[in-house]
Amino acid sequence: MNRSIITVILCFAAVVILPVRCTNETPGTGPLIFYVMGDWGRKGSLDQVAVANQMERWTSVENPRFIVATGDNFYPAGVVSTTDPHWQESFERVYTGTNLKTKPWYVALGNHDYDGNPDAEIAYHAKNLKWNMPGRYYTRIERIGDGGSARLIFVDTTPFERGSNQDTIRQKLWLDSLCARKDTDWVFVVGHHQIYSGGLRKFDRSPIRYSLEPIFNKNGVDIYFCGHEHDLQHLKVADKPTHYFLSGAGSDIRPTGMMEHSLFAASVQGFMSVTVKKQTLEVKVIDHNGNMLYSTTLEH
Repeated sequence: MNRSIITVILCFAAVVILPVRCTNETPGTGPLIFYVMGDWGRKGSLDQVAVANQMERWTSVENPRFIVATGDNFYPAGVVSTTDPHWQESFERVYTGTNLKTKPWYVALGNHDYDGNPDAEIAYHAKNLKWNMPGRYYTRIERIGDGGSARLIFVDTTPFERGSNQDTIRQKLWLDSLCARKDTDWVFVVGHHQIYSGGLRKFDRSPIRYSLEPIFNKNGVDIYFCGHEHDLQHLKVADKPTHYFLSGAGSDIRPTGMMEHSLFAASVQGFMSVTVKKQTLEVKVIDHNGNMLYSTTLEH
């Protein structure tokens, strides 16, 4: 199926923009809304708290169903156990808003998480039911109130980059089999490392592109959400099906830029808000001051 961008809004005004409150925002009866944010766990520093505060503010209006975290959850070297103080300092005591604290998180692993104990992040669900990482890669299906559905596939990209004792071929076969099912209206893949970027890694020909992009192209994957680049980007290769949204600005940021496939880029702390219906999807980029910097709508 062809997907095209039908609306693009760039908002350069300094005013804070908030969406109109939606009705019937209970799971299964309204659109599927979720937030995407990555590269965040720095004990509240580097505007991590500011991003969390704006996530809370927007949550009070949009009522997202869950939060997607694109990896590098704890800096500089992950966590060592489920009792590591980092859990309190970077997660429990940061995302504390009245509305935000009720939302489940679905989490991918990043390279900094591998510098600690990734299995502790998988095990933490037993201590806090809000934290969800049932494996190093996993999938879930979300139903939409208008009869639509979306599959989210969380992949573990670090073994493709640095090598490990994991069977990356097995993960690729698993990903390909899920993407090929065509049992949902939308297919989103969530990972950590970028495939395209206009930022710091603009000229990086990482193994992720060669490992995963052929699967996306073959199966018409709609969106790949990732982080790793500490910025906010939207890219689309003209003759390929997948949109690439980089949301890695949960705390520290770096300079970014544009390249031939870029549609948007900003070097500012923030997150993305995704609203999914059966036929259309909107992605908004929100900065740490609550401003909507960019909005784009995709349709089947």
